[in-house]
Amino acid sequence: MTTRIETDSLGAIAVPSAAYWGAHTARALENFTISDLPVSSHPHLVQSLAMIKNAAAQANGQLGVITDQQSIAIQKSCQEIQNGYHHKQFCVDVIQGGAGTSTNMNANEVIANLALEKMGHRRGEYQHLHPIDHVNRCQSTNDVYPTAIKIALILAAAELNHELGNLAAAARRKGTEFAAVVKMGRTQLQDAVPMTLGQEFNAFAATLEEDRSRLTESAALMRECSLGATAIGTGITAEPGYQQLVLQALSKISGIPLVPAIDLIEATSDVGVFMHMSGMLKRTAIKLSKISSDLRLLSSGPQNGFGEIILPPRQAGSSIMPGKVNPVIPETMNQIAFAVAGADTAVTMAADNGQLQLNAFEPVIAHVLLQSLSWLERGVRVLRTHCMEGIEANTEHLALQTAASVGLATALIPAIGYTAAAAVAKEALRTGSSIVDVVIGRNLMDLAEAQSLLESAVLPMAATVLDEGR
Repeated sequence: MTTRIETDSLGAIAVPSAAYWGAHTARALENFTISDLPVSSHPHLVQSLAMIKNAAAQANGQLGVITDQQSIAIQKSCQEIQNGYHHKQFCVDVIQGGAGTSTNMNANEVIANLALEKMGHRRGEYQHLHPIDHVNRCQSTNDVYPTAIKIALILAAAELNHELGNLAAAARRKGTEFAAVVKMGRTQLQDAVPMTLGQEFNAFAATLEEDRSRLTESAALMRECSLGATAIGTGITAEPGYQQLVLQALSKISGIPLVPAIDLIEATSDVGVFMHMSGMLKRTAIKLSKISSDLRLLSSGPQNGFGEIILPPRQAGSSIMPGKVNPVIPETMNQIAFAVAGADTAVTMAADNGQLQLNAFEPVIAHVLLQSLSWLERGVRVLRTHCMEGIEANTEHLALQTAASVGLATALIPAIGYTAAAAVAKEALRTGSSIVDVVIGRNLMDLAEAQSLLESAVLPMAATVLDEGR
């Protein structure tokens, strides 16, 4: 492998000739061999960095602190990265010291060398266009990196929100499909009162739709931007007028209406917005996990469990038990939720340990939040396509269960009172008789009265189910 020699404040270092990155990135590759996950594993973060550098080049060109030729070359290079090119050049490890400086310098160097080639120069000829003096002009890692994280989170959250909408819609369709399927509701895993399977699936949809709204609110908080704050929020080295120009350009490039932070020093040191997003992701993950656990429980058996629904069989469930099929898709979502909950703890610890004017631990915050969003988005899509859309109701089993359930006695309370209804339930449970048979046997009401009461007070199909049970 041929190399070129580049220098930084620590001295000379060899860089592969074919690399668009330079000396700072080379040192980071030596120092941070941690996760084997490069920054490019989070494409939204790479695109966001390119958007910021693009906007900065526009602002700096307007201010005259870089030449028009330099500004245009940087902008064109950034646009290529925004379009998905050169992402493999963003190679530093996602877990790194330095508060994201290695990631920012990786971006500066890649963009500088791309721009140099567009200007007719060779990679590393920084006297014509420098990673810091020109690409990073009026910037610091401390305002660029958190802004890039926020934009990346907004973009990733939109994708998750879209998939949550698709899953909620699929649950709604099942709610309609199962609207007349009677079953027993349960509390504390004990039989409670009748409901429909459609109501159960509509509740799944409602909880997902609610979290979509909350996720949108969390993403909106990310629009407050600290660009122009530079190192600690004082704006040192930023040109007058830079903040307004760069925010205007970045809002246009990203399609996100960004607003300046009210207090740039506070905005540089505070990561509360990341904790808020993390908490929201944990909430969504746990709700998805609860739905998945319900699906596993409702489909358990199929002969010696609840057996109320039938999940699409996705693969053989055992290397030793023939015919066994496991609920592998809901189990996957459960595990994603466990990881997201763990990520929330990492964000909490990172936020707690930031000191004074800067939080040095934003790299781990960025990684775990973007990973959580990515895993949730993919997991939700798989839960919908490989599970939710193919769920079937075990209608015959449910009809028999409901007809024989003592939970039907609750519907009789308005007519015969709690004490009599409790006695009916106990007798039915002791003798194995149906609720209707016990009511008639005790001369509490006739068949027509019992059917009418259950039909009007409980379920549209109650009378039909009870007839089948008799």
